[in-house]
Amino acid sequence: MNRRMTLRAISACCALTGLLLGATTTNGQESQSELSQALRDGSFNLVFRYRYELVDQDGIDADANANTLKSRLTYRSANYKDWSLLLEVDDLRPIGPGHFNSTRNGQTDRPGVVDPRGTDLNQGAIIYTGFADTEISFGRQRIAHANQRYIGGVPWRQNEQTYDALEFTRTISDSSQVRYAYIRNVNTIFGPDSGSPPGDRRSSSHLLDASHNFGSAANLMGFAYLLDFDDAPALSSQTLGLRLTGAPNISDNLTFPYVAEFASQEDHADNPNSFDMDHYVLEAGLGFSGYIVKLGYEVFEADTTAGVAFQTILGTNHAFQGWADKFLTTPTGGIEDAYIQFNGRIGKFNVTAAYHDFEADTGGDYGDEINIQAAWPFANNYALLLKYASYNSDGFATDTDKFWLQLTASF
Repeated sequence: MNRRMTLRAISACCALTGLLLGATTTNGQESQSELSQALRDGSFNLVFRYRYELVDQDGIDADANANTLKSRLTYRSANYKDWSLLLEVDDLRPIGPGHFNSTRNGQTDRPGVVDPRGTDLNQGAIIYTGFADTEISFGRQRIAHANQRYIGGVPWRQNEQTYDALEFTRTISDSSQVRYAYIRNVNTIFGPDSGSPPGDRRSSSHLLDASHNFGSAANLMGFAYLLDFDDAPALSSQTLGLRLTGAPNISDNLTFPYVAEFASQEDHADNPNSFDMDHYVLEAGLGFSGYIVKLGYEVFEADTTAGVAFQTILGTNHAFQGWADKFLTTPTGGIEDAYIQFNGRIGKFNVTAAYHDFEADTGGDYGDEINIQAAWPFANNYALLLKYASYNSDGFATDTDKFWLQLTASF
C-alpha cells in the first residue's frame, strides 16, 4: 500500500472514532467518562520478530541473505456500549546490509525474499457486538477462513496481508457459524509502497461460508468466494466448495485425522477468460501419543482450452505445496501434490517434516521437495524457529534451498 492510501486508512479510523465520540458526548459527561475509561482500559501488545533467510537458487549466481526485523504494536480498546477499537501498526526493516530482492529494493540479481521495508497501519477497525451472537467489524483487518487455503493473511511473511473490508460473523449455535465479508481493498505482502507486484489490489469481492461442527468426528463447511479485482480482472474468479475435516478417536490413544475437500472455480466479473476447473484434497493420518503422521493428495486442475489453472489468489499459499514457494501461483498445467507429513514433539522442539512429489495435472513431472521445521517456545514470551526447504527440480523452475532462523519476542 502506498503512503497516500495508508494516510487515508488512518484518517478513516480517526473519523470513525470521532463519530463514536460525537455520538456519546450528546449523552452527557457520564458517557464521556465511560468512553474515556474504555479507552484507558484497552490492552497493548508488542511483538518483535527477527528473521534470517538464506536462499540458494540455481540460475542466480549470488545467494539471498536477508536479516529483517518486524516490530508490531497492537491496541484493542475495552468494550464501550458494544463498540471497540482495534489499531495495529507494523514496522519492517532490514538489519544491516540486505543482500536480497525484496521486490522494492532494486536488487534483481539476488533471489527473492518478499519482506520490503515499510511502516504501515496493519489493522484499523471498529468492532460492534451489540446484536446477539454477532460480531461486525469495519475497516482494515485480518481475515482468515478455515485453514487459509483460499482466504488468509500470509502470516509467514514479515509484512502480513490484510483487508479493507466489512465482515459479519454470526454464531447460530455452539456448533454452527456463518461468516460474510465484503472486501474493498487487499493490502498485499508487497506493500506498503507502490511497485510491482502491487501493494494493493482494488476489489469488489464477496466471501461467504457456513460451518457446522459434529464434534471430533466431523466439521463440515461450505463456502462461496466471489473475487472481483478492479485493477486485475484476469484474476477475478468464482469458487464454490465443501470442506469436511475431523479427528475421531479410534481407541484411547489413537485418532484418525482426515480432510476431504472439493471446490469448483469459474471465471467471474470482467475476467476476459472463460474457464472451469476443480480443486480437491484427500488427506488421512494417524495420531498417537502426541505424534501425527498423515498422507495427502492435492490437485489443482488446468483448463487447457483457456490456458489457465485453478488459483488461490488470497490464500496463505506458503503453507501448502512446499515451503520453497515454487507453486504460490499454480502453473498453467495445473499441479498434483502427493505428500507425507510428520508432526510431533522431540525434546523441547515441536517438529514438522514433510516430503512432496509434484506432477502436472496435464502430465509430466515437476520435481520434489523436503521440508523440516523445529520450533521451541521458551520463557513464556519467546520462541525460536529453525526451518529448511529443499526443492529438487525435474523440469519445472530450478533447484532451490532455503533456510530460516527466527526469534520472536512478545510482550
